Order: sequence, then C-alpha cells, then structure tokens
Amino acid sequence: MPFVNEILKYKSLAIVGLEKNTGKTECLNYVLKNIHDKQKKLAVTSIGVDGETVDAVTFTKKPEIIVYEGMLFVTSKKHFKEKQLTANILDILNISTPLGRLVIAEAVDTGKIRLSGPSITTDTVRVIERLNSLGTELTIVDGALSRLSLSSPTVTDAMILATGAALSANIPTLVRQTKFVVDLINLPLTKPEIREKLADISGVCAVTDDNEIKDLGINSVFTMNKEHDDVFKYGYTIYSAGAVNDKFLKMLKIQKHVAETTLIVNDFTKIFAEPETYYSFLRKGGKIEVVHKTKLLALTLNPWAPNGYSINSEEARNQLFNATQIPVYDVKE
Repeated sequence: MPFVNEILKYKSLAIVGLEKNTGKTECLNYVLKNIHDKQKKLAVTSIGVDGETVDAVTFTKKPEIIVYEGMLFVTSKKHFKEKQLTANILDILNISTPLGRLVIAEAVDTGKIRLSGPSITTDTVRVIERLNSLGTELTIVDGALSRLSLSSPTVTDAMILATGAALSANIPTLVRQTKFVVDLINLPLTKPEIREKLADISGVCAVTDDNEIKDLGINSVFTMNKEHDDVFKYGYTIYSAGAVNDKFLKMLKIQKHVAETTLIVNDFTKIFAEPETYYSFLRKGGKIEVVHKTKLLALTLNPWAPNGYSINSEEARNQLFNATQIPVYDVKE
C-alpha cells in the first residue's frame, strides 16, 4: 500500500471504519508494521475500545493490535494490565474512562495490546497534545464504530477510511454510501480571510460580500423558527459553527436564490444530512465549504462480511476508485 509513505508527512492520522468489520484493525496493523522502523517516534491510541480477540456483537474472531519496541501507546488502566508485552509507564492522564484512567506507556518489546481511549474528541485532542510533548512525531488514532467525528481536521491531520461488505453486500450500494462520505471529506476550503474570522465564532452567522461577519442571533440551526428571511438579510453566505441537519439543508435548497447560496461549516463531520438532500442542494447551484479540511489518504476494502458473505474485491475496488478517484486497497491482500 503506497499510502504508507504518505502517512509519514503528517503529525496525526485517523483510521476510521464506516461500519464494524470493515477492516480498520487490519489496516492499523499493516500501517504499524510498515512504519515502525522509519526513524519516527510513533504513538497509537483509540477512541472507544479496540483490539479485542472476539467481536462483542458478531462473535467473530478479530485481529489483535500489535505494537513494536519503542512505540508509545495509550490505553485504559484495565487494558494496560492485560497487555502482552513489557512497557514503561510515562504518564497517567487525568482522563477517565469506564475502564479506568488513561495510561501512556512505551513498549520495551513487541507484543499485543487492547486499546481503549477517550470517547469524546476533545479528550482525544488532549491525548495527542500530551503525546506530542513527549516527543511523538506521528500519532495514529484507531476509530470506533462510525466515529467519523474522530477524523475531524480539528483532531487529526489525515485519515484512512475503511469500507467493505459489512457496510453493504451490494457493490453499487457500497459505492454510493462510501462516495457520499468521501464527497463530504473532500469539501473545499473557504477563503483564507474568512477562515481566520470564523475561527472563534459560535452559532449561526452571515458573511457579507465584503467578508464581514454578521451575528444573526441564532445559537444553532436546531433552534431556528419558521421565519427564514432574517437568515439572508446580510447576503447568501451562511456559517454554522455547529451541526447542520437535513431540515436546514432542505430549507436552503428551496429558496429562490439557492444558486447564490454558500453554506460554510467548521468541517465535514458537522453535516448530518441525507445524501439525497445534500446532492439536490448542490445540483441546484448551492455551495458548501469548510473552515477545516483533512487529507484523505486512501480507502481500504474488506470484501468479507461477518456472516461469511463476500463481494468481488477487484470489481468493488474498481468501482470505488472510479466513483471517488481515491486509491483503494484490499486489506485482506
């Protein structure tokens, strides 16, 4: 997988699965195996729990996570005690999980671990910052089920997206669902002069043609009433610091000036809209831009589903690449 060399250009990487059993742990192990000797100080952590030998939902066998000598890792106190390697404790963080406080340790030899990390992104940011202070040059964060917020550009610089038959055993459906997420990840950045002004803005505001920020007195799109005219009193560029739902996007797409409308969001993880609504808004001329953008390095495909069903790997990879123009790799190969 040539994207391994690309990983080394970034300070942090998220590996995120679109569904359980899409092969993100296989991908994580592949990455760790191939970069641990690249003269970089590496660390690995997780959001949620990972590294279990048997899936808690499907009861299928799962790959364990292997860390290498000199690598830092972050896990809960409980799972630190269960590690199958020798490690030196570097810090015990004031971040608690249901499995105990988080432990930062350095592997003395190579062995297997279970990862359990913070369940919210702000704590993940704190973990990465602490690892950086300990000299880490690259932190890899293993994502839990559908935790796309982990791959927010405010958390990690780059990401790998894992998809597969567990998401859908129908290749066209698999491609369609994956492409939607890829399209969100690849939303364009808004202008630099606007990004700077929106850095500390909360709620919903307007951006004028002169790039001035105008407060609309709206805390979020969820608190808006049925009167929408005030939203556009300063122009047709709207910024939402928080989540944007399907209802708000539907409201935008039915406006007579939809072709002049630009919606700016903090990053792609803030959009909670149905694909039909999202693409309809764009087809009508609407634009969506982001303040922060992550780099999608690759897609990985697991052609096997937990129920034993498999899809044609080559066909799925070709269709995914044609739809996204992102390199696609079979983790089982």
